[in-house]
Amino acid sequence: MLEKCRSQQWKIDDLEWSVKPRAMARDEEIAVVQYFKDMAGIERFAKALFEEQGRIVENPTLREIFATFVVDEERHAQVAERLAAHYDVHRYRYYSTSPELERFKPYFLDALRYLSAEVANAYITGGELLLDVALLRSLNDYVHDEMSERAMELINRDESRHIAVDYHMTEFYASPEYQAWVARQPKKSLRQQGRALVSFAGVLHAASPFFRQVFFEPMARIDPTRRRQREAIKRFQILGHRKNVADRPFYRFMNTMNELNRHPVWGRLLGPVTKRVTGDFPGELREKLFTPSELATADSMSIDALADEALRAKTLN
Repeated sequence: MLEKCRSQQWKIDDLEWSVKPRAMARDEEIAVVQYFKDMAGIERFAKALFEEQGRIVENPTLREIFATFVVDEERHAQVAERLAAHYDVHRYRYYSTSPELERFKPYFLDALRYLSAEVANAYITGGELLLDVALLRSLNDYVHDEMSERAMELINRDESRHIAVDYHMTEFYASPEYQAWVARQPKKSLRQQGRALVSFAGVLHAASPFFRQVFFEPMARIDPTRRRQREAIKRFQILGHRKNVADRPFYRFMNTMNELNRHPVWGRLLGPVTKRVTGDFPGELREKLFTPSELATADSMSIDALADEALRAKTLN
């Protein structure tokens, strides 16, 4: 993986930026420019997450891999900014990054420093699947333009490496070896435990508007059938129910919250709370999207094969 990370680097100016954008209606142009503006913010957010992951891992190879991911995400952010400028033909308005993203970012970065690494990785993996399997593909189809297609092809290649490592880290954090290592660590002080709880509460408070504004509202326009969103969330659900992963406290907690969401009685009584905790996904995306046979197949696969299966979802039409 490290060799791939090194050999598959590319430069922004490898793209031919002189291509003329296709003609767009006013509302379409405004939407496209805003999407790319938010994409730049998401990519810089991902950059900060990988910087933090690189700081906390002990394995030197993983540390180098995460360092290349930091470079990738900054390049993606700059490409998204260039694409926003490229399609901002008529200068209809001033564009800025979604305030919901800006509010969520400091809570999550703070949580990374005080919560367990596996909790952070769970959010990162879910976000990367939504971004790569659903948002970027649908945005590219919506823009339907040569410049976007060339850029997204290279960005998608990078994101495939990121998802493969996200899956690897999920399996690693669920392993007996890692759990044994955690058990040997000094117990956190009351102050640290309190800070972790405050950080997690902040994440839960800000996550719902973040996912709604940055992912689900844009996707309502560019993926109105929610087909690609279902593909992304289905992969994350399967990963979270995998036999060793589902036993971890965070996944057990989130799976329980989702079961309560779906329950005909508890869903009505506790819905406002459980939906807030789980990101307030649109109703149909809170359903269990996989079958028992699909989960049994996933349990029989290696984590690398499961990651490959998730990545193949990007090629579905």
